[in-house]
Amino acid sequence: MSFGNFARKVRDPALPHQRRVSALRSCVQLYRPIGFEATLSFLHAKAGPYRTDEAALLRALAMLETSRSAWQEAKHIYAAARREAKQRGQRSPYPYDINPYTPMHWYGARREAALHAVFFWHRRRLAILLTDDDKPAHNLRACVQACLDTDGHLPPGQRRLLVDCTDQFDARLQPALYRDDPVEYLRTRDLVTVARHLQVATSPL
Repeated sequence: MSFGNFARKVRDPALPHQRRVSALRSCVQLYRPIGFEATLSFLHAKAGPYRTDEAALLRALAMLETSRSAWQEAKHIYAAARREAKQRGQRSPYPYDINPYTPMHWYGARREAALHAVFFWHRRRLAILLTDDDKPAHNLRACVQACLDTDGHLPPGQRRLLVDCTDQFDARLQPALYRDDPVEYLRTRDLVTVARHLQVATSPL
């Protein structure tokens, strides 16, 4: 079922409230710019207790739809730019081009949502991603703590540390790692996710 169909179910007052909540979760399955659980957490933080309150449920849906619409517009702009580039002979995008087809941030509340995601990971899962012999992971945790302590600001030294951590995680995340150690691959993938959220949360406005 499409996002629009699920959204109509969320708005349908004839349905039981819990079915409408389930429909909202299905919408989030289809558009989860900061991850499924973190997106639901952000909606709750901004819209209110949507699981029990109809007005909050409708606010949460409106938030999600607004962000998704902005994402769809970004995709259209990117597609038009790529068509123009191909006409000029540039067949492949540059490595630094941002491809919006896989959303990596919340459109319309980029830093705020990323900071919420950082807090969500810090509270829920970051500790279990740490191992004694993984210095970059511990450095990442230090950067996360500094970000949360300063509401999204990192001094230059920790910004460089974050870049270094991210580069090391990216270098590990190879198909061979999944073949040889799937658990380690998934742990590293989660560390990359935290690092990406942290980069957005601490980026300039």
